[in-house]
Amino acid sequence: MTDATAETVHTARSTVPTVLHTRSSSTLANLVHNPQKYLLVLRFVLINIVASSLLAAVWLQGWIKPILDTDNTGLCQLIFGVFLVGLVVSASKVWRTSRKINACKDFNLHINSRAARYVAEVQGRDSGSRATLAGNLRLKLSSRVAVVRHLAASLVLLGLIGTVVGFIISLGGVDPQKAGDVASIAPMVTKLIEGMSVALYTTLVGGVLNIWLSINYNMLCTGTVNLITEITALGERHAGS
Repeated sequence: MTDATAETVHTARSTVPTVLHTRSSSTLANLVHNPQKYLLVLRFVLINIVASSLLAAVWLQGWIKPILDTDNTGLCQLIFGVFLVGLVVSASKVWRTSRKINACKDFNLHINSRAARYVAEVQGRDSGSRATLAGNLRLKLSSRVAVVRHLAASLVLLGLIGTVVGFIISLGGVDPQKAGDVASIAPMVTKLIEGMSVALYTTLVGGVLNIWLSINYNMLCTGTVNLITEITALGERHAGS
């Protein structure tokens, strides 16, 4: 550890109140009794409940079963699996971001939290140095949510790959030499329809799930911006301490 780092940690210990990580039961109780402090989490839950309800309605209408029956490549299942990973990552980051925002508002920081380190770093710095530190903080926190954006983009990419695979399946069943054979036309048409179904269904699934995950990503970005604002405001209030 360098002398500068040691001095920063020492300053943080002496100027920022320290608390232990709250237990999950206490946090859930706080969520129940003070829901206004967890608006980001509540918005996340509400949006995904609505989206899940629409998905359930589509399932009950029987529109999803043809997709599963037709897609013999497994690409639709892969796309949905990637989406679930992105949704779980989003939920985790939304929860942690909401807790960090509340900690900043209450000035109830953990000693090793990024907010506590930022407050220690900006103390005694001039406005230019504080602006540089705030810019670095913005880059670091923004990069941490980029994984959700990448997962959302990969859904569209997988859908496009499914489109190409579907066309390959369609063209693979066409034999120009047998085009004049009446008995061979039916199998070729069947293969053509099968390939087009894969192409269209994978594109549809990738596009729809991309929209769903992108909504969660945009909500997470909004929470991250609020967190950055709270941390920088906290640093400015204690810059001269």
